[in-house]
Amino acid sequence: MKKLILLLLFILSCSNNTEIKPQVIAYYAGDEKSIDEFNLDGVDQIIYSFLHLKGNKLAIDNKTDSLTLINVVNQKNKYPKLKVLVSLGGWGGCETCSDVFSSKEARMEFAISTADIIESFNADGIDLDWEYPGISGFPGHSYKPEDRENFTELLIQLRRYMKKEDILSFAAGASNRFFKNSIEWDKVMPLVNNVNLMTYDFYGSGSTKTGHHTALSSSEFQDRSAKSSIEALINLGVNPKQIFIGGAFYIKTFKNVENINNGLNQNTEWNKSYNQINFEDVRSNFSFYWDSLANSPYAYDSINKIFATFDDHKSIKLKSKYALEKKLGGIMFWQLMNDKKQNGLLKTMVNTIKP
Repeated sequence: MKKLILLLLFILSCSNNTEIKPQVIAYYAGDEKSIDEFNLDGVDQIIYSFLHLKGNKLAIDNKTDSLTLINVVNQKNKYPKLKVLVSLGGWGGCETCSDVFSSKEARMEFAISTADIIESFNADGIDLDWEYPGISGFPGHSYKPEDRENFTELLIQLRRYMKKEDILSFAAGASNRFFKNSIEWDKVMPLVNNVNLMTYDFYGSGSTKTGHHTALSSSEFQDRSAKSSIEALINLGVNPKQIFIGGAFYIKTFKNVENINNGLNQNTEWNKSYNQINFEDVRSNFSFYWDSLANSPYAYDSINKIFATFDDHKSIKLKSKYALEKKLGGIMFWQLMNDKKQNGLLKTMVNTIKP
């Protein structure tokens, strides 16, 4: 009897100390057929982006989007461990969120419609990409301080109507302004599976200096980075296993940059963004560099005075290793359609997270 009790205690001890395996999460904003062209081995979640509000309900915009979601979900036939989530909003896609989610009745209506879509499409959950509760986001979109509390109430309603096993997550801005004003972290994190931390867009269209838009580490030129953002969340009491570091599968460029310090930390104007494939058409003019402090690549075109900032295979590998070292939930990225079909950044990510 004593041996049996000891055995049971040992089994319970082992189960309680079971390590959660780090995951790879991919956002997908592509068409119906392109998803078939990617190797999704090692990908744990595909987040179909984006669905929007129609009145108070979560809605699929059109028939084309519906067919795309169906085929994304069908990938589970080929990859049995894959989970598929739908996502609400995105940059510029949550215009009425602040107003709708300020009402208890509307939050309930949204939660019911979300549960219906998840079940009817055989999906596995929802990722909320409201940019942003309580602070300014897309130009012209309304926001108010009460969004912070309303976001918590929204999650409570979603948990009430979604199935217990359904996944609930949200995308978070990687800034102290977001951390302080957008989320009640102590109340929210017990309700969700994870937070997808958007550790990119540190520099963008409003920047007047060049810098790393998706830096892993802080440097003498910039304080904001993936590490500083993750450390801030952990200091707020967020479990590292619920945090997903973000990778950027796109390049940001800035123009009228003087040829000083290879274009880094110089006065600038916004130029444009590229995905990994389209950048191949212009990269011949660039010289490529590595910032060992920020652990980030960058490039400078001295002929046209253009500066480029991005993630590459080396920085994605370092971010993935950091996720392992810090025992984070894993790594996510925006977005799959920006990657190469063969030997892209996703392959490096998977090979590092899941050797």
